[in-house]
Amino acid sequence: MPLDPVAKTIIELTEAHFPRLGTEVLDAAEARRILAAQPARAAVPVPVARVEDRRVPGPAGAPEVPVRLYWPREGADGGLPVVVFCHGGGFVICDLDSHDGICRDLANATGALVVSVDYRRAPEHRFPAAAEDAYAVLCWAAAHAAEEGGDPARVAVAGDSAGGNLAAVLPLMARDQGGPMPVFQLLIYPMLDPARNTPSYRQNARGYFVTADHLRWYWEQYLGADGDGNGDGDVHPCTDVHPYASPLAAADLSGLPPAHILTAEYDPLRDEGEAYGRRLREAGVAVDVRRYDGVFHGFFGMPGQLPAAAEANEAAHAALRTALNR
Repeated sequence: MPLDPVAKTIIELTEAHFPRLGTEVLDAAEARRILAAQPARAAVPVPVARVEDRRVPGPAGAPEVPVRLYWPREGADGGLPVVVFCHGGGFVICDLDSHDGICRDLANATGALVVSVDYRRAPEHRFPAAAEDAYAVLCWAAAHAAEEGGDPARVAVAGDSAGGNLAAVLPLMARDQGGPMPVFQLLIYPMLDPARNTPSYRQNARGYFVTADHLRWYWEQYLGADGDGNGDGDVHPCTDVHPYASPLAAADLSGLPPAHILTAEYDPLRDEGEAYGRRLREAGVAVDVRRYDGVFHGFFGMPGQLPAAAEANEAAHAALRTALNR
Protein backbone atom coordinates (compact mmCIF):
# COMPACT_ATOMS: atom_id res chain seq x y z
CA MET A 1 0.00 0.00 0.00
CA PRO A 2 1.18 3.61 -0.34
CA LEU A 3 3.27 5.10 2.42
CA ASP A 4 0.98 6.27 5.21
CA PRO A 5 0.52 10.08 4.86
CA VAL A 6 1.45 10.64 8.51
CA ALA A 7 4.48 8.39 8.11
CA LYS A 8 5.50 10.39 5.04
CA THR A 9 5.24 13.64 7.02
CA ILE A 10 7.32 12.19 9.86
CA ILE A 11 10.06 11.15 7.43
CA GLU A 12 10.07 14.59 5.78
CA LEU A 13 10.22 16.43 9.11
CA THR A 14 12.94 14.15 10.45
CA GLU A 15 15.08 14.53 7.36
CA ALA A 16 14.57 18.31 7.47
CA HIS A 17 15.63 18.41 11.12
CA PHE A 18 18.57 16.02 10.63
CA PRO A 19 19.44 16.46 6.94
CA ARG A 20 22.88 14.93 7.20
CA LEU A 21 21.69 11.85 9.06
CA GLY A 22 19.05 11.29 6.40
CA THR A 23 21.32 11.63 3.38
CA GLU A 24 24.90 10.88 4.45
CA VAL A 25 26.86 8.14 6.15
CA LEU A 26 28.73 9.87 8.95
CA ASP A 27 31.38 8.62 11.32
CA ALA A 28 30.11 7.31 14.64
CA ALA A 29 31.21 10.27 16.73
CA GLU A 30 29.52 12.80 14.45
CA ALA A 31 26.28 10.83 14.26
CA ARG A 32 26.17 10.56 18.05
CA ARG A 33 26.93 14.25 18.43
CA ILE A 34 24.05 15.24 16.17
CA LEU A 35 21.62 12.99 18.00
CA ALA A 36 22.80 14.19 21.42
CA ALA A 37 22.29 17.82 20.38
CA GLN A 38 18.62 17.41 19.58
CA PRO A 39 16.23 19.20 21.96
CA ALA A 40 14.84 17.17 24.84
CA ARG A 41 11.34 15.84 24.29
CA ALA A 42 8.65 18.02 25.79
CA ALA A 43 6.41 15.06 26.61
CA VAL A 44 6.29 13.89 30.21
CA PRO A 45 7.67 10.32 30.49
CA VAL A 46 5.08 7.62 30.96
CA PRO A 47 5.00 6.95 34.71
CA VAL A 48 6.13 3.58 36.01
CA ALA A 49 6.53 2.40 39.58
CA ARG A 50 10.28 2.90 39.62
CA VAL A 51 13.29 3.36 37.34
CA GLU A 52 16.84 2.63 38.43
CA ASP A 53 20.20 2.68 36.64
CA ARG A 54 22.64 -0.06 37.59
CA ARG A 55 25.84 -1.72 36.49
CA VAL A 56 25.97 -5.49 36.34
CA PRO A 57 28.87 -7.89 35.75
CA GLY A 58 29.97 -8.02 32.14
CA PRO A 59 31.59 -10.85 30.18
CA ALA A 60 34.82 -12.26 31.54
CA GLY A 61 37.56 -9.62 31.33
CA ALA A 62 35.15 -6.90 30.16
CA PRO A 63 33.75 -3.87 31.99
CA GLU A 64 30.47 -3.91 33.84
CA VAL A 65 27.40 -3.38 31.65
CA PRO A 66 25.12 -0.41 32.41
CA VAL A 67 21.45 -1.34 32.58
CA ARG A 68 18.23 0.49 33.38
CA LEU A 69 15.50 -1.31 35.30
CA TYR A 70 11.81 -0.42 34.95
CA TRP A 71 9.23 -1.70 37.40
CA PRO A 72 5.66 -1.59 36.02
CA ARG A 73 3.09 0.77 37.43
CA GLU A 74 0.85 -2.14 38.45
CA GLY A 75 1.95 -5.25 40.34
CA ALA A 76 5.44 -4.09 41.25
CA ASP A 77 5.45 -5.92 44.59
CA GLY A 78 7.07 -9.13 43.40
CA GLY A 79 6.87 -12.21 41.21
CA LEU A 80 7.11 -10.14 38.04
CA PRO A 81 8.04 -11.60 34.68
CA VAL A 82 11.22 -10.12 33.25
CA VAL A 83 12.01 -8.73 29.78
CA VAL A 84 15.64 -8.12 28.81
CA PHE A 85 15.47 -5.37 26.18
CA CYS A 86 18.22 -4.46 23.67
CA HIS A 87 17.95 -1.09 21.92
CA GLY A 88 18.49 -0.49 18.22
CA GLY A 89 20.83 1.94 16.49
CA GLY A 90 22.88 -0.18 14.10
CA PHE A 91 25.19 -1.29 16.93
CA VAL A 92 26.63 2.25 16.72
CA ILE A 93 24.17 4.88 17.95
CA CYS A 94 21.28 5.18 20.46
CA ASP A 95 21.35 4.24 24.13
CA LEU A 96 19.19 3.79 27.21
CA ASP A 97 17.67 7.25 26.85
CA SER A 98 16.70 6.90 23.19
CA HIS A 99 14.52 3.87 24.00
CA ASP A 100 13.29 4.96 27.41
CA GLY A 101 9.71 5.47 26.17
CA ILE A 102 9.53 2.03 24.55
CA CYS A 103 10.75 0.41 27.77
CA ARG A 104 8.27 2.31 29.95
CA ASP A 105 5.39 1.26 27.70
CA LEU A 106 6.70 -2.30 27.65
CA ALA A 107 6.84 -2.51 31.45
CA ASN A 108 3.34 -1.15 32.00
CA ALA A 109 1.68 -3.04 29.16
CA THR A 110 3.14 -6.44 30.07
CA GLY A 111 3.42 -6.09 33.84
CA ALA A 112 7.08 -7.05 33.54
CA LEU A 113 10.30 -5.85 35.07
CA VAL A 114 12.19 -4.53 32.03
CA VAL A 115 15.99 -4.63 32.02
CA SER A 116 17.31 -2.34 29.26
CA VAL A 117 20.89 -3.12 28.15
CA ASP A 118 23.45 -0.43 27.36
CA TYR A 119 25.81 -2.74 25.50
CA ARG A 120 29.18 -1.61 24.13
CA ARG A 121 28.86 -0.01 20.70
CA ALA A 122 30.82 -0.26 17.49
CA PRO A 123 33.21 0.68 16.00
CA GLU A 124 35.06 1.14 19.29
CA HIS A 125 33.83 -2.30 20.33
CA ARG A 126 33.13 -4.59 17.42
CA PHE A 127 31.42 -7.99 17.33
CA PRO A 128 31.08 -9.94 19.59
CA ALA A 129 31.14 -7.23 22.30
CA ALA A 130 27.46 -6.25 22.02
CA ALA A 131 26.25 -9.86 21.95
CA GLU A 132 28.46 -10.86 24.87
CA ASP A 133 27.28 -7.87 26.93
CA ALA A 134 23.64 -8.69 26.24
CA TYR A 135 24.20 -12.33 27.17
CA ALA A 136 25.92 -11.32 30.41
CA VAL A 137 22.84 -9.25 31.29
CA LEU A 138 20.51 -12.13 30.44
CA CYS A 139 22.51 -14.37 32.78
CA TRP A 140 22.44 -11.69 35.49
CA ALA A 141 18.70 -11.20 35.10
CA ALA A 142 18.01 -14.91 35.42
CA ALA A 143 20.27 -15.22 38.47
CA HIS A 144 19.11 -12.08 40.29
CA ALA A 145 15.53 -11.56 39.16
CA ALA A 146 14.08 -12.61 42.50
CA GLU A 147 16.15 -9.96 44.30
CA GLU A 148 14.46 -7.31 42.14
CA GLY A 149 10.94 -8.67 42.48
CA GLY A 150 11.17 -10.73 39.30
CA ASP A 151 10.53 -14.35 38.46
CA PRO A 152 13.64 -16.11 37.07
CA ALA A 153 11.44 -18.76 35.43
CA ARG A 154 9.75 -16.13 33.25
CA VAL A 155 12.43 -14.19 31.39
CA ALA A 156 11.87 -13.03 27.81
CA VAL A 157 14.08 -11.07 25.42
CA ALA A 158 13.12 -8.21 23.12
CA GLY A 159 14.79 -5.67 20.87
CA ASP A 160 14.41 -3.48 17.83
CA SER A 161 16.63 -3.33 14.74
CA ALA A 162 20.21 -4.06 15.87
CA GLY A 163 18.67 -4.81 19.25
CA GLY A 164 16.39 -7.27 17.48
CA ASN A 165 19.55 -8.97 16.23
CA LEU A 166 20.81 -9.26 19.81
CA ALA A 167 17.44 -10.50 21.06
CA ALA A 168 17.56 -13.24 18.40
CA VAL A 169 21.16 -14.10 19.25
CA LEU A 170 20.53 -14.52 22.99
CA PRO A 171 18.48 -17.74 22.69
CA LEU A 172 21.13 -19.18 20.36
CA MET A 173 23.86 -18.41 22.91
CA ALA A 174 21.76 -19.80 25.74
CA ARG A 175 21.11 -23.03 23.83
CA ASP A 176 24.72 -23.47 22.74
CA GLN A 177 26.30 -22.51 26.06
CA GLY A 178 23.81 -24.07 28.45
CA GLY A 179 22.70 -20.71 29.79
CA PRO A 180 19.28 -19.44 30.86
CA MET A 181 16.88 -19.96 27.98
CA PRO A 182 14.36 -17.14 27.48
CA VAL A 183 10.73 -18.20 27.32
CA PHE A 184 9.97 -15.85 24.42
CA GLN A 185 11.63 -13.55 21.88
CA LEU A 186 10.13 -10.31 20.57
CA LEU A 187 11.99 -9.19 17.44
CA ILE A 188 11.07 -5.73 16.15
CA TYR A 189 12.22 -5.28 12.53
CA PRO A 190 15.44 -7.15 13.37
CA MET A 191 18.72 -6.45 11.55
CA LEU A 192 19.94 -9.95 10.74
CA ASP A 193 21.76 -10.24 7.43
CA PRO A 194 24.94 -8.38 6.40
CA ALA A 195 24.54 -9.65 2.83
CA ARG A 196 21.90 -6.92 2.23
CA ASN A 197 20.73 -8.42 -1.07
CA THR A 198 17.00 -8.92 -0.55
CA PRO A 199 14.22 -7.33 -2.63
CA SER A 200 13.29 -5.06 0.29
CA TYR A 201 16.81 -3.63 0.28
CA ARG A 202 16.43 -2.73 -3.38
CA GLN A 203 12.85 -1.47 -3.09
CA ASN A 204 13.47 0.64 0.03
CA ALA A 205 17.09 1.63 -0.45
CA ARG A 206 16.38 5.36 -0.18
CA GLY A 207 13.59 7.70 0.77
CA TYR A 208 12.58 6.19 4.11
CA PHE A 209 15.25 7.81 6.31
CA VAL A 210 17.15 4.60 7.14
CA THR A 211 18.89 3.83 3.85
CA ALA A 212 20.71 0.84 2.42
CA ASP A 213 23.93 2.86 2.65
CA HIS A 214 23.38 3.47 6.37
CA LEU A 215 22.83 -0.22 6.98
CA ARG A 216 25.93 -1.20 5.00
CA TRP A 217 27.94 1.23 7.13
CA TYR A 218 26.44 -0.09 10.35
CA TRP A 219 27.44 -3.64 9.46
CA GLU A 220 30.95 -2.51 8.61
CA GLN A 221 31.28 -0.79 11.97
CA TYR A 222 30.07 -3.90 13.79
CA LEU A 223 31.89 -6.61 11.84
CA GLY A 224 34.90 -4.63 10.63
CA ALA A 225 35.92 -3.97 7.05
CA ASP A 226 36.78 -7.66 6.67
CA GLY A 227 33.23 -8.74 7.38
CA ASP A 228 33.72 -10.76 10.56
CA GLY A 229 37.44 -11.23 10.15
CA ASN A 230 37.53 -13.07 6.84
CA GLY A 231 40.23 -10.76 5.60
CA ASP A 232 39.26 -9.80 2.08
CA GLY A 233 37.87 -6.32 2.73
CA ASP A 234 34.13 -6.91 2.36
CA VAL A 235 31.13 -7.70 4.52
CA HIS A 236 30.17 -11.25 3.63
CA PRO A 237 26.84 -12.92 3.02
CA CYS A 238 25.20 -14.28 6.11
CA THR A 239 26.35 -17.82 5.34
CA ASP A 240 29.97 -16.73 5.93
CA VAL A 241 29.34 -14.81 9.16
CA HIS A 242 29.19 -16.16 12.69
CA PRO A 243 25.59 -16.94 13.70
CA TYR A 244 26.01 -14.79 16.82
CA ALA A 245 26.46 -11.86 14.40
CA SER A 246 23.85 -13.01 11.88
CA PRO A 247 21.29 -15.45 13.29
CA LEU A 248 20.21 -16.27 9.73
CA ALA A 249 23.60 -17.97 9.38
CA ALA A 250 22.78 -20.51 12.09
CA ALA A 251 22.60 -24.00 10.63
CA ASP A 252 20.17 -25.14 13.32
CA LEU A 253 17.39 -23.04 14.85
CA SER A 254 15.69 -25.86 16.73
CA GLY A 255 15.11 -25.69 20.45
CA LEU A 256 14.57 -21.93 20.51
CA PRO A 257 11.69 -20.17 22.26
CA PRO A 258 8.52 -18.95 20.53
CA ALA A 259 8.86 -15.65 18.69
CA HIS A 260 6.82 -12.65 17.63
CA ILE A 261 8.46 -10.86 14.69
CA LEU A 262 7.18 -7.61 13.26
CA THR A 263 8.33 -5.94 10.06
CA ALA A 264 7.54 -2.74 8.17
CA GLU A 265 6.63 -2.57 4.48
CA TYR A 266 8.97 0.35 3.68
CA ASP A 267 12.02 -1.01 5.49
CA PRO A 268 15.16 -2.43 3.88
CA LEU A 269 15.18 -5.01 6.71
CA ARG A 270 11.68 -6.29 5.98
CA ASP A 271 12.59 -9.44 4.08
CA GLU A 272 15.28 -10.72 6.43
CA GLY A 273 12.96 -10.51 9.42
CA GLU A 274 10.34 -12.48 7.54
CA ALA A 275 12.96 -14.97 6.32
CA TYR A 276 14.02 -15.57 9.91
CA GLY A 277 10.41 -16.26 10.81
CA ARG A 278 10.23 -18.89 8.07
CA ARG A 279 13.50 -20.47 9.26
CA LEU A 280 12.21 -20.65 12.83
CA ARG A 281 8.94 -22.20 11.70
CA GLU A 282 10.79 -24.80 9.61
CA ALA A 283 12.81 -25.66 12.73
CA GLY A 284 9.64 -26.33 14.68
CA VAL A 285 9.57 -23.06 16.60
CA ALA A 286 6.20 -21.38 17.11
CA VAL A 287 6.39 -17.95 15.47
CA ASP A 288 4.00 -15.15 14.60
CA VAL A 289 5.28 -12.82 11.85
CA ARG A 290 3.36 -9.62 11.18
CA ARG A 291 4.11 -7.09 8.47
CA TYR A 292 2.75 -3.57 8.97
CA ASP A 293 2.00 -1.90 5.66
CA GLY A 294 2.48 1.76 4.85
CA VAL A 295 5.15 2.38 7.50
CA PHE A 296 8.93 2.57 7.77
CA HIS A 297 11.81 1.38 9.94
CA GLY A 298 11.46 2.91 13.40
CA PHE A 299 7.67 3.22 13.36
CA PHE A 300 7.19 1.05 16.46
CA GLY A 301 8.30 3.88 18.75
CA MET A 302 5.52 6.20 17.50
CA PRO A 303 2.25 4.72 18.81
CA GLY A 304 0.87 8.18 19.51
CA GLN A 305 1.36 9.32 15.90
CA LEU A 306 0.82 6.24 13.75
CA PRO A 307 -2.17 3.89 14.01
CA ALA A 308 0.01 1.05 12.68
CA ALA A 309 2.45 1.65 15.52
CA ALA A 310 -0.32 1.54 18.10
CA GLU A 311 -1.54 -1.71 16.55
CA ALA A 312 1.99 -3.16 16.50
CA ASN A 313 2.58 -2.22 20.14
CA GLU A 314 -0.70 -3.78 21.19
CA ALA A 315 0.05 -7.03 19.35
CA ALA A 316 3.64 -7.24 20.63
CA HIS A 317 2.63 -6.52 24.21
CA ALA A 318 -0.19 -9.06 24.02
CA ALA A 319 2.19 -11.72 22.71
CA LEU A 320 4.59 -11.06 25.57
CA ARG A 321 1.82 -11.07 28.18
CA THR A 322 0.55 -14.42 26.91
CA ALA A 323 4.02 -15.98 26.88
CA LEU A 324 5.01 -14.62 30.29
CA ASN A 325 1.83 -15.56 32.10
CA ARG A 326 1.50 -19.19 31.10
